[in-house]
Formats: sequence, structure tokens, C-alpha cells
Amino acid sequence: MKIRARILSFKYAFQGLKDLFTTQDNAKIHAFMMVLSLLLGWFFRLSTTEWCFIIFAISSVLAAEAFNTALEHITDLVSPEHHKLAGRTKDAAAGGVLLTALGAAIVGIIIFLPKCYQLLLSVVN
Repeated sequence: MKIRARILSFKYAFQGLKDLFTTQDNAKIHAFMMVLSLLLGWFFRLSTTEWCFIIFAISSVLAAEAFNTALEHITDLVSPEHHKLAGRTKDAAAGGVLLTALGAAIVGIIIFLPKCYQLLLSVVN
């Protein structure tokens, strides 16, 4: 019985991810950036430490987007009419995603910009 419940919990989690990536435009943008980051990481042969930072940044942004979506759903459920506090709740959650995405972008810049610069120098010379 407990094993079946565990298996079902994974099924529900994957359903939540499917919902996230099929209904949320920002999640699609984050997924695109994830694929781009993974391809760049493979191309530049990132070190283990660099991969750790990239994977942590990616998972943080996607988790923040999932939490934001969940908060939006529950807010819409409990406050179907426009309410100032419901709007502030959604704005705060979206702000959290923005902060996480900015942090991930900074990680990407720190890791990839010098590598792109070196590649450009090698092409020019």
C-alpha cells in the first residue's frame, strides 16, 4: 500500500510538471533557457563545479516557477473576484521568480561570458 502511494505521488508530481510546461508561458521560456544552458555547458565542457552551479540555478528557477503557479492557482480558488491582497500575493510570488531568474542569469553570465569571449578571440585570431 505504501509503495503504491509513493508511485502515485510521482505520477501527480509529473502531472504538475506537465501542467506547468503546457499552460505557463514563463515556464516555457525558462525551459528554453534551460535547454540553451545545457547545450552551452556541453559545448564548453563545463567543470563539475560549473555544472553544479548551472544545475542549481536551473532547478531553483523551475521550482520557483512551479511554486508561483501553485500560489496563483490557490489564490484564484480562494479569491475568484479581484481583491487587492490576492493581487499582492501574486505579485510577491512573481517577484520571487524574477529574483531567482536574475540570480540564474548572473550565474550564467559569470560562467559563460568568459568562455564565449575566449571562443570569439580564437575565431578572430
